[in-house]
Amino acid sequence: MAFTRTEVQVRPGTEGDLVALTELYNHYARETSITFDTEPFTPERRRPWLRSHPEDGPHRLLVACDVQNETKNRILGYATSSAFRPKPAYATSVEVSVYVSPDAAGRGIGTLLYERLFTALATEDVHRAYAGIALPNEPSIRLHTRFGFRHVGTYEEVGRKSGRYWDVAWYEKRLGP
Repeated sequence: MAFTRTEVQVRPGTEGDLVALTELYNHYARETSITFDTEPFTPERRRPWLRSHPEDGPHRLLVACDVQNETKNRILGYATSSAFRPKPAYATSVEVSVYVSPDAAGRGIGTLLYERLFTALATEDVHRAYAGIALPNEPSIRLHTRFGFRHVGTYEEVGRKSGRYWDVAWYEKRLGP
């Protein structure tokens, strides 16, 4: 069952979200190949990541919260736009990602987060968005394709996790002029 827009609030991530965001990310680090981090983070180790996403500008962190019922203000997922590469000429490119709580997957949270993220990025000097998707991950491919991303290449066996090598498909979306 999809969430309704009135049940979910999307807002910038804050310091108060750090523990919940870390727990959500750690699920994917421990249980999946979706991220190539192999060890869980403590909130303190994750704090620089949170602080690298201010409320405005091209590098954003948006969180989706359940605002009704007994789970009020529980984080359902988050989306980020981050620096694509550290060199200055890459400043108008961002890498985007979305993580959804496993119990909220398939309910439109990723779509809602990306709608809000790309609306915010439309006001910034950002030319391209890139997404790296560890394969296989059909739900992520469908989400990115729905938002106009196109496959631009695959790095084969680029990461080793859980005793095997994983491919990463790269997707690109034009954002600005």
